[in-house]
Amino acid sequence: MQSLYEWDFNHSAAEAAGELVKRNIVDFAADFDDNGFAERLVKGVVKHLEEINSLIIEYAPEWPLDQITTVDRNVLRIGIFELKFSGGEIPPKVAINEAIELAKTFGGESSGKFVNGVLGTIYKKMLEKGEAIITEEKHGQRNEQPPTVSMPE
Repeated sequence: MQSLYEWDFNHSAAEAAGELVKRNIVDFAADFDDNGFAERLVKGVVKHLEEINSLIIEYAPEWPLDQITTVDRNVLRIGIFELKFSGGEIPPKVAINEAIELAKTFGGESSGKFVNGVLGTIYKKMLEKGEAIITEEKHGQRNEQPPTVSMPE
């Protein structure tokens, strides 16, 4: 999140994203044990940025992309990347719940609800279109239904 925030805030070139991740891991999380995941996530968001941004614009039509806070915009980008482009590495419910928690922790008062509404709606549409990757979760339960979402007011 830190790396995407910094990359977006500074309007950095796409190539800079990987270096930001490496630097931020050294500076802020030297004991982080999954550097590869963090780097794949940031590079993946940057690689698919145009499509991810299009989804944000489509599913948050009252909020022009440049008016969404930098935190919320990048939390949405992470969540959408994990839902659509992670190849099922992250179960959809986990991706959405993690994004909501990031929004609550680093965003504003209504960030969690906003992120929940946008990602929940995107995931429901993915299921309707047959785009959602169905993943096996713990205890043999299938993850076929979208998480319960409450739409922002």
